[in-house]
Amino acid sequence: MNYQGVLTKMQTEFGSPIQYYLVFEDDFLHMNQLLGNEMSIAFSGHQCLNCGKAKKIYRQGFCYDCFYASPAVGDWIMKPELSTAHLGIADRDLDYEAQVQLQPHIVYLALSSEVKVGVTRKTQVPTRWIDQGAEKALAIVEVPNRYLAGITEVALKAHFSDKTNWRKMLTNEIASLDLLSYKANIVEKLPEEVRGYFNADQANLYELQYPVLEYPKKITSLSLDKESSYKGKLSGIKGQYLIFADGTVFNIRAFEGYKVTIEV
Repeated sequence: MNYQGVLTKMQTEFGSPIQYYLVFEDDFLHMNQLLGNEMSIAFSGHQCLNCGKAKKIYRQGFCYDCFYASPAVGDWIMKPELSTAHLGIADRDLDYEAQVQLQPHIVYLALSSEVKVGVTRKTQVPTRWIDQGAEKALAIVEVPNRYLAGITEVALKAHFSDKTNWRKMLTNEIASLDLLSYKANIVEKLPEEVRGYFNADQANLYELQYPVLEYPKKITSLSLDKESSYKGKLSGIKGQYLIFADGTVFNIRAFEGYKVTIEV
């Protein structure tokens, strides 16, 4: 069967294992059901996720013009400490920014290769952790806006990485570490204005299981900019990556806005 559409990040459902869905405009694929089977991916063009035009994708599924105009991809997305809606100051669109920034945010520790620190909206728990392929994750502090989460992340980056080693994540080279023990010693590392939000007794540790039949020893990343088509046997899904039996991995999120035909 053929499925055609524009790639967007896979939708997920928390479970044992996590369930993955590749959703197109008029159809969807339950990716877990394809494990152990051959599938092919063929690239056929671009479509900006913001304006919908057939323009080359620049970053994050957006064309060049939309990437530098849309409030959905302002600098504060990647650097929460740059958030200013709590001051009534706009970056690109104050109404949009207030809606996103002025809501509860979680600062967390996650174990996807080594221990990393990150920020997410409370409504994105545990989706954010699934998307980055975390094996375990633990909320450290809940704050009322994105700015406070951002300055907390900056402070904790002096002690923890803020990046996932995606190669280790996909080959399952995960350190065996106790996130709860890290939380027990973290309060003095928090900014002064955030310490009042710290709750030492709240310790809801998430453990995540991914639908992977076999992890590869070595991996090769598939780029639709270099190869217009690929065929292989799906052996796993982790984070936003498809893992194939020959060691090829495909980052769905890196190719949002790419039009493809998938044959299964």
